[in-house]
Amino acid sequence: MTNATATTSRPVLADRFVTSSRATDVALVLGGVAVVSVLAQVQVPLWPVPVTGQTLGVMLVGASLGARRGALSLLTYLVLGVAGLPIFAEFTGGPLSVLKPSFGFVIGFVFTAALIGWLSERDWDKHWFRSAAAFFAASLVPFAVGLPYLAVVLAQLGYPHDPASVLAAGLYPFIVGGVAKWLIAAAALPLAWRMLDRRSR
Repeated sequence: MTNATATTSRPVLADRFVTSSRATDVALVLGGVAVVSVLAQVQVPLWPVPVTGQTLGVMLVGASLGARRGALSLLTYLVLGVAGLPIFAEFTGGPLSVLKPSFGFVIGFVFTAALIGWLSERDWDKHWFRSAAAFFAASLVPFAVGLPYLAVVLAQLGYPHDPASVLAAGLYPFIVGGVAKWLIAAAALPLAWRMLDRRSR
């Protein structure tokens, strides 16, 4: 086995607390759904718009569970929300959620969790600089999916959907909140690892 192969997938934060098995993986996936569902209802009054803790929950769940379990947790969150559970922001849910301009961001959460989970499996969440880079990259993923989806929905609704209009509706108002959540997540994981390392000494 080469060194590259040996280091491609290391234990993530959740693996320090439980031994991986089918039962624990299911419990972790559902626990991730619960975390994102709760944080989606948390609103912080920031300028220019209030922000929720939803994206923060997505990144923390993905980093803590790893790529496979993190992505599966957010996919489960998406499916349960579309099925009717009021677990999206502002206690919304149901099949009509797919018609909302913001639903593309929920789709993007699955890929966000996969990316930050993949990077965490390679220790990017353990050191401050690399954690900042990893969470910055992950925080961009919802916009990469959400903005094109927003443009399509706006077009279907008869609203302006040119790039400037889409950015004004789906990006610019959320920059301040996005930066705040990026910094919180980027600081939280290295701190959690340091605390665990101190306890294990």
